[in-house]
Amino acid sequence: MTARKTAETDGPTEPELSYEEAREELNTVVRRLESGGLTLKESLALWERGEGLAKTCEEWLEGARAKLAVALAEDGEQEEGGDAETPF
Repeated sequence: MTARKTAETDGPTEPELSYEEAREELNTVVRRLESGGLTLKESLALWERGEGLAKTCEEWLEGARAKLAVALAEDGEQEEGGDAETPF
């Protein structure tokens, strides 16, 4: 994923593109590759761009899966904890 660091720190990086932007550009790249008529150099450049965009999308999805897993785990803990406190 192409990322940029914040100017103040060397901390976490922010994705250059949102998931939706990366997905839309990836769709455009695929359509251009499928249409043909490109030189080998153009095709390779598009392929490489597509690979980078696919990686960006996958990283966004992995992040979303991780957040969902945390939220589900926290929800499960709250339900278990709530039952333990109920005197019935």
